[in-house]
Amino acid sequence: MVVAQLLSNTDRRWRVIHWIMPRYLILAELIARRFLGGVALALALAACRKDAPPPRASVPVTVAPAVTRSVPYEISAMGFVTPLQTVAVRSQVSGTMLRVGFLEGDEVQKGQLLFEIDPRPFQAALDQALAVLAKDRAQLVNARQEVTRYQTLVQNDLATQEQFDQFKANADAAEAAVTADSAAVQTARLNLEYTTIRAAIAGRTGNLLLREGNLVPANGTTPLVVINQLRPIAVAFSVPEKYLGDIQHFSAQRRLVVVARPSDDTTATLNGQLTFLNNQVDTATGTIQLKATFTNEDRRLWPGEFVPVRLVLNVVNALTVPSQAIMTGQSGTYVYVVNPVDRTARAQNVTVGRSAEDYVVVDSGLTSGQMVVTDGQLRLVPGAKVEVKGGGGGGGSAAAGTGP
Repeated sequence: MVVAQLLSNTDRRWRVIHWIMPRYLILAELIARRFLGGVALALALAACRKDAPPPRASVPVTVAPAVTRSVPYEISAMGFVTPLQTVAVRSQVSGTMLRVGFLEGDEVQKGQLLFEIDPRPFQAALDQALAVLAKDRAQLVNARQEVTRYQTLVQNDLATQEQFDQFKANADAAEAAVTADSAAVQTARLNLEYTTIRAAIAGRTGNLLLREGNLVPANGTTPLVVINQLRPIAVAFSVPEKYLGDIQHFSAQRRLVVVARPSDDTTATLNGQLTFLNNQVDTATGTIQLKATFTNEDRRLWPGEFVPVRLVLNVVNALTVPSQAIMTGQSGTYVYVVNPVDRTARAQNVTVGRSAEDYVVVDSGLTSGQMVVTDGQLRLVPGAKVEVKGGGGGGGSAAAGTGP
């Protein structure tokens, strides 16, 4: 009986549990639905209350028009300034330096006194040569008189032919001695003149290696001073051999202009003329050497310095834009063009040609008068509003960005 009662109580407990559990599950489901619905409603209300995004601000840019201008067809290279003439001054006689007629680094004129060597030994040698010449001339006069006398005696059979021939030979020997003495006098006079050294060209002197009181060797390996001609002066440069045909073609029509930019100035240029085209191409480098001559009146070109040069072959009219406007992207080169009506920028693909100074030739993609962005491109996207600074084109460094 006790066991039966326990079984009856257990059965009643299970029935209660089976009756209560479904109701708890239904209640939990209702609570979850209400909670999730509230969260969704709160998010929706928050989204509705969020303010609309502000309009995108205009991008400040600098613009410049595409302009048709005269563009030179140029070949750029790096040149080396070299004197047209260089003289290494050496002494042709040996002696003591008495005088230096300039300061190192001075400009000297052609014929100006540079050095004076002690002339006394050479003056004595000249005097000795003159004395020997005078003696031999006197002997020549006597020998000729003897020939004249013995010629008469031979004709009158008062002297033998052998005696006459002897005096004739003596006269010829005396004449040869006089000729040799005259040459010796000329040599002595030249040596005396060599004691005074004068400038062979006009130019600027370099380092002075010997000063007063030093013994000057004859024809020494080291020059006393080097003179470089500065006015005019030459600039040597090399260009690839592929330009040889164009250079020959245009140089046959006129003297070609070469523009050099001195290293001490980034804006001013000097104009010269092409004066030399080498007669062969350098097989090691595939280039050909040229030289241009500049008047160099202001001495801005200095021997030994490197200067950028441009060889102007021809001048043509072409559409150009500032070089800063050209951008490079995945699809090639492009520029940002500003619409003057709504002040928006759009990317425009262009085909560019050669460069000329601060401009680039545009072969296709633009028309004359279109405004292109030259500064501020990195902040632009196609269709962006722009604010033009100053209302015109300006400088700025070239930049590369992502293409359209």
